[in-house]
Amino acid sequence: MGKAAKRKRKVSVPSTAKGPVKSAMAVVKSNPFEVKVNRQKFDILGRKTKNDVGLPGVSRSKAIKKRNQTLLKEYKEREKTNVFKDKRFGEYNTKITPEEKMIRRFALERQQNYGKKNIYNLNEDEELTHYGQSLAEIEKLNDIVDSDSDPEEGGTLSAELTAAHFGGGGGLLRKKVSSEQQGEEEEKPKSRKELIEEMIAKSKQEKQERQTRRESALELTEKLDKDWKEIQTLIARKTPKSERKDKDIEKPKPDEYDMIVRELGFEMKAKPSERLKTEEELAKEEQARLQKLEADRLRRMHGIDEQANKKRPSHMSADDLADGFILDKDDRRLLSYKDGKINIENEEKKEEEEGEEEDNENGEESQEESASEDEEDDAADSHCDLESDLESEEEAAGNKEEKNHKGSENESPNVEKLDPKREAAKSELPYTFSVPESYETFKSLLAGRTIEQQLIILERVQKCNHPSLAVGNKAKLEKLFGFLLEYIGELATLDLPELRTIDKLVLPLYNLCQMFPEAASDSIKFILRDAAHDLEEVIEVKGRATFPGLDMLIYLKIISLLFPTSDFWHPVVTPAFMYMSQLLTKCRITTLQDVIKGLFICCLFLEYVSLSRRFVPELINFLLGVLHISLPKNQAQGYTVVHPFTPVGKNLELLLVCDKEDLESWEKQNVPLSIVTRLKETSRTEVNHIRLSCLALCFDLIKKCAALYESLPSFHEIMHPVRILLTQHVPVNEYPEKMQEWYHSALKELENKVKHYTPLICEKKKPVPLKQYTPKIVKVLEFGRKQAGSKKEQERKQLIQRHKRELKGAIREIRKDNQFLARMQLSEIMERDSARKRKVKELLGSLATQEGEWKAMKRKKWES
Repeated sequence: MGKAAKRKRKVSVPSTAKGPVKSAMAVVKSNPFEVKVNRQKFDILGRKTKNDVGLPGVSRSKAIKKRNQTLLKEYKEREKTNVFKDKRFGEYNTKITPEEKMIRRFALERQQNYGKKNIYNLNEDEELTHYGQSLAEIEKLNDIVDSDSDPEEGGTLSAELTAAHFGGGGGLLRKKVSSEQQGEEEEKPKSRKELIEEMIAKSKQEKQERQTRRESALELTEKLDKDWKEIQTLIARKTPKSERKDKDIEKPKPDEYDMIVRELGFEMKAKPSERLKTEEELAKEEQARLQKLEADRLRRMHGIDEQANKKRPSHMSADDLADGFILDKDDRRLLSYKDGKINIENEEKKEEEEGEEEDNENGEESQEESASEDEEDDAADSHCDLESDLESEEEAAGNKEEKNHKGSENESPNVEKLDPKREAAKSELPYTFSVPESYETFKSLLAGRTIEQQLIILERVQKCNHPSLAVGNKAKLEKLFGFLLEYIGELATLDLPELRTIDKLVLPLYNLCQMFPEAASDSIKFILRDAAHDLEEVIEVKGRATFPGLDMLIYLKIISLLFPTSDFWHPVVTPAFMYMSQLLTKCRITTLQDVIKGLFICCLFLEYVSLSRRFVPELINFLLGVLHISLPKNQAQGYTVVHPFTPVGKNLELLLVCDKEDLESWEKQNVPLSIVTRLKETSRTEVNHIRLSCLALCFDLIKKCAALYESLPSFHEIMHPVRILLTQHVPVNEYPEKMQEWYHSALKELENKVKHYTPLICEKKKPVPLKQYTPKIVKVLEFGRKQAGSKKEQERKQLIQRHKRELKGAIREIRKDNQFLARMQLSEIMERDSARKRKVKELLGSLATQEGEWKAMKRKKWES
């Protein structure tokens, strides 16, 4: 050690270095590997470098030394305190009174005791009491309650009694010395008999004293009771009714706030609601409900009584504890009659088995002996057997007839009761249905049913075959949509179309469309494609087309109900839109039915574009043509008409009514769509009324179009032909008053719209500035260099940078502190483990030496 110190002193730095730098340089000179050189790729002139050379070993040793002096010291003294702190509540607070201090301290103490430190200790520090006595002391059972005959100081034994009974006799013969006569040795010891007599006398005396005390206490209580009864009559005085009323009047009425508070106290608290069920769960519940109802219906239809199937409750005695130890199986034998004789199945089987065994055992022995006797008595025995058989058959037949007669009498009222139930069950609709595989089965399922029953059947088909219940239900219900659509078309093509039934069937059709939108759109697109193809073929062959049937018009109406019509483009609505526009432009108007169908399509157009306000030129053109065919031929001049209407022809006056009686008798009414099929059967007056109703509908549609397209810039130009025709050519004075009102309202709607044209103006542009020849200074951004800014901005950036640096340094120091503490803890654990191992070794060594010594001693004994 001395030589090493001398060497270190020789390698020391010159005296110019001082402090930690001097020691660091000494370490570096002794170990040059501690130096870390930070080399740079390029040497830049004018740049000052601070950390060219680093000393990581020196800085690490300094940090460890500093932590040993600070952090390690705190760690070792973490559980030691040498300063007394007065933590009493409010001790140095002069604003709080001593009573408040005591109350608050008591509350804090109770709070500390309330928080349980151990979860398994249920009775920690809080002492439970009962009538002021601690339960812990009561449980010790120190105070034994004796009866009246026992002494009051029961449970305690005197010294004489213990000596007499448990002293073995020696204690009774000893001299009993009192405190006063301890010095006297002249008295003789008492005998056993004298001691026993003295003890008996004392016990009698004590018992008599207790009795006198008890009697005196009873006398005092009785006297007190009498005195209290005498005084009670003076104290308890009833107030008269008048004073009571005054007191009741003086009582203040409860305030509204108090009443509301009391009501809130009695109000029921909110209860958690049930979980919302998923669509699959609801479908399963509905299917189970319908299956149960169908089972009940079938049971009623077959006449099975529900009460007969139910088990009758077995007899239970009054002493039965109903502990659940009841055997479900009834082992009692049933008594039954067969052919007028008692029939017990189990007994007969057992007897037959026993009889067969006995016969088999004894038959062989008795065959030879009884052969002759049997041969002699065969004739007589057989005759007797025949007579007995005939008698038994007659008796059995009589018994059967009586039973059947009684059974028929008993069953007849039951049958009468069940017959109406059976008929009601048969007439009732089944609750479960399978999805029909073809259109014929679907049609037979709904045939002969009312509209309400048809709706119920469709609803139950959907619920029993929900897509979530089975794998193939989705494809089946998709087919059902096509069947229902075809069924609606068939109802529309009848001689008397069932429009009310179709109206009701739209609801299940809508539900199926919501469940399967893709399949529904495919079905309707297929119908539209076929209809458009047929229209094109007819136009190619004949050059003109006719309006489709009632079924296609109803399909177009259903499309507006099933799909959104306000979309800019829709896979179903857009083809329907195009098909309707072709109908209004390519179908010739030759009959009144065509006019009604065209007006229906115009109403559909307005319904389609009510939200999007899309302009439909075919609609305006058709309304103009309807007005054109309502005029006489001589007035149809001065305006142009577009196809499908012609300015000249035989179909010009389709809506012209010349009969004044029909004009006067006309009343405004809606034009039913079913009139298309039965228009030939109607009278001339009814036809004229229909014509006038169509004209009134045309005026109404013109009014709606004016309100719909008023925002268009070219509104006046679009409606100009209609306005000219209304003002100059329509004979208003010949129409009834109600028709004139419709006419004036439509014309007023057209004329009230103000022209609002916006003049065309060239677009205003920003003026281009003249070219200036002043140089443009562009700031050059240098990579890696901090750009200059305002003073505040520079200070802010410096603070941010400093904060980042300090944060990184703090995190690094905390990490190193944690590592240092972990090393210290590990070293402590290692020291404890090494000490324990050392002690264990010492113990094992001492035990080994003892074992060796003991064996050596044992060996010596054996040798000796």
